[in-house]
Amino acid sequence: MSEDGPEPPIPAAVEDIGPAGEADGADGVDDDGRAGRFWSARRLPAALVALVVLAVTGLFLYDVAAVRAHRPAMRWRRRLAHELATRHLDNAWVIGGAVLSVLVGLWLVLLAVTPGLRGVLPMRAGSPDVRAALDRRAAALVLRDRALEVPGVQSVRVDVGRRRIRARALSHFRDLDDVRNDLDAVLADGVRQLGLARRPGVSVHVRRPVKR
Repeated sequence: MSEDGPEPPIPAAVEDIGPAGEADGADGVDDDGRAGRFWSARRLPAALVALVVLAVTGLFLYDVAAVRAHRPAMRWRRRLAHELATRHLDNAWVIGGAVLSVLVGLWLVLLAVTPGLRGVLPMRAGSPDVRAALDRRAAALVLRDRALEVPGVQSVRVDVGRRRIRARALSHFRDLDDVRNDLDAVLADGVRQLGLARRPGVSVHVRRPVKR
């Protein structure tokens, strides 16, 4: 820490708001006080689904065109049509395929309705056209450095979540209650300086190091 005051936090990643990632409010917080999260593009799942659909559609179109050209249908489509016509609904393969289809559908729905990007925390912004986010690991690093400045703290581990920040510290001198109170104050001030849109709660646990 410098003599002029606490060091500023690690710069956050700044992104423009896209059509699918607009903030719930002008400062990234909606009327209920909940911070609007960043949405993941999820390019890999979208690309996999598109490739599978394209491949299946291409095969069916090719086979239909071949039949229209007075050529025999592919063996796999004749086999598929035969299986669909002869297998009952209580067949194990039919039930298994239905369960698999439901699971894949639920996975796609879950990807569509959840924001993703759980590794970033939305920050307050003065402009409605720009949103900023702070990486959780960067926030944990900043808070850990602040906690290590507390007298009596030998080591500390900080875990940053969306709703709660947990700090586990080892104190090799001073009373544990005094160290805990100082850590509460330092971490609360550090969280305030991070400028998060939704300020998480702080949980502090202090103990003595194990003697060997």
